[in-house]
Amino acid sequence: MSTVMTFGVLSGLSPIPEPIPKAIVTSVLGITAPKPLVVGLAVGLHLIYGGAFGALLARFTPAVTILKGIYLGVTLWLLVQLGVLPVLGWGVFGTTVTPRIAATTLALHLVYGVVLGWTLDRNSTRVRTPGSTGVN
Repeated sequence: MSTVMTFGVLSGLSPIPEPIPKAIVTSVLGITAPKPLVVGLAVGLHLIYGGAFGALLARFTPAVTILKGIYLGVTLWLLVQLGVLPVLGWGVFGTTVTPRIAATTLALHLVYGVVLGWTLDRNSTRVRTPGSTGVN
């Protein structure tokens, strides 16, 4: 998602004024550093909390599915919309900047949820157990 957000901002296609993780690093954490360092910290932060929530889903959900991944993605999206964006001064659902932020970030979080659920799906027939022939 960090890559897609950064591409969208740089290309002018995104309604987001700057990637949210970068805004967190500069505005909330107050880090002022050279741009490459700030971007590196932002991407690292985004990967860490995205990976941490994925790990929590895998650890505490016996049967991870695409639907559960989507639920996690939507839950994280709501946390961003109701918690992070207001702290950044963008308003609930980003409405002080543009209402398109909500739809754009929802699409990104849905992709995150689908990919996470698909890759962690333990009930899939494509997963082989040790000693299996792979034939059902």
